[in-house]
Amino acid sequence: MTVLLPETLGAMADAFPDATAYTVVDGGSWTFAEWDGTANRLARGLVGAGLQPDDRVALHLSPENALRWLAAYAAVHRAGGVAVPLNPRLAPDEVRRMLLHSSARWAVADGPLVAGDAGLAAPRAGAATALELVVDATLEASGGVGRPVPSDVDGVPVRRWDDVLGDDPSPIQVPRADDDLADILYTSGTTGSPKGVAVRHVNASMMPPTTPTYSGGGWLHASPMFTFAGLAFVYNPMMLGLRGIYLPKFDAVRWLEVVETERPVAVFLVPAMAQLLLDHPRFAESDLSSVSICSVGSAPLAPFVLERLQERMPDALVSNNYGMTEAGSVYCLMPKGEAVRRPGSVGRPVPPAEVRCVDEHGDDVPAGEVGEVRLRIPGRPREYFGDPDATASTWRDGWLVTGDVGRIDADGYLYIVGRNKDVVIRGGVNIHSADVEHVVLSHPAVREVAVVGKPHPVLGEDVAAFVVFQPGQEATPDELRAFCLGAMADYKAPRTWVVLDEIPRNATGKVLKPVLRRMLEEPAPNADS
Repeated sequence: MTVLLPETLGAMADAFPDATAYTVVDGGSWTFAEWDGTANRLARGLVGAGLQPDDRVALHLSPENALRWLAAYAAVHRAGGVAVPLNPRLAPDEVRRMLLHSSARWAVADGPLVAGDAGLAAPRAGAATALELVVDATLEASGGVGRPVPSDVDGVPVRRWDDVLGDDPSPIQVPRADDDLADILYTSGTTGSPKGVAVRHVNASMMPPTTPTYSGGGWLHASPMFTFAGLAFVYNPMMLGLRGIYLPKFDAVRWLEVVETERPVAVFLVPAMAQLLLDHPRFAESDLSSVSICSVGSAPLAPFVLERLQERMPDALVSNNYGMTEAGSVYCLMPKGEAVRRPGSVGRPVPPAEVRCVDEHGDDVPAGEVGEVRLRIPGRPREYFGDPDATASTWRDGWLVTGDVGRIDADGYLYIVGRNKDVVIRGGVNIHSADVEHVVLSHPAVREVAVVGKPHPVLGEDVAAFVVFQPGQEATPDELRAFCLGAMADYKAPRTWVVLDEIPRNATGKVLKPVLRRMLEEPAPNADS
């Protein structure tokens, strides 16, 4: 029988009740006993209100309300429900679509996310969903988020957080089996409409639940709780004997201040965050000596960015790791010291996970050659909830078809080159966007870059680059192209350059390339060399 994720929280509460379990920067902290007891009380309240095993519960809370989000996440599992984390920045139509798709009957939300134009219980959403109850988790304390909401919105009952909490903080766990649903996670949607990934208790964690020795060290992250990366930092820190430290809104200066005051032993960044840190003047002088692990994930990282991070944290394991929501516990990790020796690599798969690169026929390509990346781990793979066709096309013979393009060197290290759909085919020649982006990003005037294919009447596609310049700096298209020609073949160097104030990204920091491609189809200020 699988050990459910909340059991680790219970074990830590028994062993270290007064130790700090989680700190929300500028938002308070919880001990293990406080977190555990609140989750038990909420679970009892949900069961008492009528929640049945396998009922879907949407979690739609503001980032600043992360402590109650954490309690709700554990409580849903303890009550036998299925957590459906939602992005609080979603538009009402997106919220409604996910509620309908997941068949959510319950929700925990706060402030304007309960009612109002973007709320779960807003008339537009409420009339089209089967929601039976919304728990209003708005913070009552001074400085809390949101505003008071009515007790009923368009027929959907709304009950205050404190009114739902039971009085008994003792352990509760509605029985669940290995293959029962734990979560439905909606993917980031960089390649189209988001899909719901079905996470079952048997494959919900990258690490087996344990009760380690509590060290008091911290693991700092700023990934939204509703993402794959954010969920990984709910229980994984405690499984390593650490406390979680969450920065609800990433800001380079605040991040550096937190590192200096909280002294975390580990930090997690996405490439966009890493770039913002490197660009900030305080990065060169801040005390980062406490950090022994600096992992960067969610997107490929330019080698020179990793090298600069390593320079500032010379004693830390700095690596660009690789994983995805659909892969679950399949994860690649870079051993200490290898990242600089193998620029561009995301590491080797953590056993028992396997990785391979295949050609268009599904056959393995030789070491060092580029192919489509596929991942596998023993046991039942994840699948897309309610979408058997998408599941069949994404998981083949037990292997996850990632859509990423990469290569594996002779020592088993994986290098991600780009996405299958992120390849510019210019005159029949494949150009991987990530290769071009890494070169452009090394230009001293460039702060951010994204490369896509631009329709061309003769070549089929040509290379277009969207750039954001460093403050106070700029470069002409001719200068940028000349720089590229010094580092890559001429056919790879972009001939279209578009200057933006910012690159469009989703909540996890991934570039929204479909948006950029649409921009090329519209009249817009740009410079073509």
